[in-house]
Amino acid sequence: MSASLPPKGPGLPNLPPQQQQQVHATPMPGPGQPAMPLREISPVFLCRIGQETVQDIITRTMEIFQITRATQLPNGVTQSQAAYQDRFGKLQEHLRQLTLLFRKLRLLYERCVEMTSDLHEGPAELVPYLGEEVTPVRVEPCSPAVIQERQEVLEKVRQKNQEMKVLMDQMRNLLWDVNAMLTLRK
Repeated sequence: MSASLPPKGPGLPNLPPQQQQQVHATPMPGPGQPAMPLREISPVFLCRIGQETVQDIITRTMEIFQITRATQLPNGVTQSQAAYQDRFGKLQEHLRQLTLLFRKLRLLYERCVEMTSDLHEGPAELVPYLGEEVTPVRVEPCSPAVIQERQEVLEKVRQKNQEMKVLMDQMRNLLWDVNAMLTLRK
């Protein structure tokens, strides 16, 4: 019994073909069978798809600007009707794709909000405002290996910061000397 895959809809935004097959491979329950849930898509995966969608939106927008920049204004010069129609068609296609990408982004956003609605932290709790008193965060004790690794990373960062400070001082002194020599030449 071979069934074809349904087309992508709002519930399956731009999944790779393997995952679409995995999601749709779940057999549909019969009248007497309990419903089996589809494989859950994580909010992190949806956010990654959303990031790629935003990148596509930016790319399409840049292409629209390039097309409009390359288009000459009708200042009495006759341009070939075919070239005009070609550019107009490309512009229309980019605008149509841009509309679809924004719809896709909206669906992804709504799905992420729906999936993460059970989180306790709101945006105000995650990023404190200036002048707002910050409530202390309870930190659970870490394992000794994590503490040691943190100390090693902090020591490496301190060493790198010290090296950067030395280099910045050397560059500052070099620029000072160059400026002094240039001033003496005049």
